[in-house]
Amino acid sequence: MPDGLAALAELGVHLPGDKVAPFHGIRFLDDAHSVAARFAQGHGLGVRRTVLHQSLVDAATQAGVELHWGTRVLGLTRGGVLLPNREIRCRWVVGADGLNSRVRSWAGFDENPTHALRFGHRGHYRVPPWSDLVEVHWTRNGQLYITPVSEREICVALVTRDRNLRMKEAIAACSSLPVELREVLPSTREQGAITANRRLHSVVRGNCVLLGEASGCVDAVTGQGLSLAFRQALALEKALLAGDLGVYERDHRRLMRLPARMAGLMLLMDRRHNLRKRALHAFSSQPELFGRLLAIHTGPASPLDFGLRGATSLGWHMLTA
Repeated sequence: MPDGLAALAELGVHLPGDKVAPFHGIRFLDDAHSVAARFAQGHGLGVRRTVLHQSLVDAATQAGVELHWGTRVLGLTRGGVLLPNREIRCRWVVGADGLNSRVRSWAGFDENPTHALRFGHRGHYRVPPWSDLVEVHWTRNGQLYITPVSEREICVALVTRDRNLRMKEAIAACSSLPVELREVLPSTREQGAITANRRLHSVVRGNCVLLGEASGCVDAVTGQGLSLAFRQALALEKALLAGDLGVYERDHRRLMRLPARMAGLMLLMDRRHNLRKRALHAFSSQPELFGRLLAIHTGPASPLDFGLRGATSLGWHMLTA
């Protein structure tokens, strides 16, 4: 997303221009409605995870980070981190090890239960992108996301509550997708993962701090997972330079607030199909409202900018749908 790209640039990470595909907004669709909005500023980039990974590695190496690939971490000590044959002593320990974080468990963070557990799948297809927008196709079984990742390839992601649903069946059942996509074989193996909503009481404990999905997460429906992690990294940089992890705790809580609310709203649309149809009808009738919500979601605008007038207009169009 645009805010994530801005954070990456500030962190000194640059993505290769020949291995990415820009997108300029978001389109929501179902079998009866379509509404789109362009970003108020900037653009997003579709990129293969392997390309992003290499860009992060290159930036870390150039910054002087020593990477220990394949090294098992056995736990935390009072002075640092325990490896199989030695202890690495350090002032700070950052756990950025994902949804099932071991660092979070070792450090004794109080965990809230994971809410709204859903299942994600993704595959790539050798199909030229038909739009410069990311498309989110809403169905009764979940959402299908279409993201351009090059001039000749798209990424298709499925997020669903049905643990047994797979990409092929979801694409075949989605009437809002181009017919051609149903006839193309994937160019990569289908991969799966878990997506969830989780909030922690705290992301700082002693000299240990959590970042990314280890520190709490929002459902993939928001498209904000990576952008949140990059923005959290900037907040952590500020706190480490100040020598005060309390600064990070406060900034982290602020950064999570809006994505968590957006996730709650969109998951409500996922659970209640009549509400989703009314919302998409309202947005397609008043596309400027959709644009204002997108501007709030990606950073240029504040929730206050939506205002009472926007909320009243949206509510009225939903009631009369």
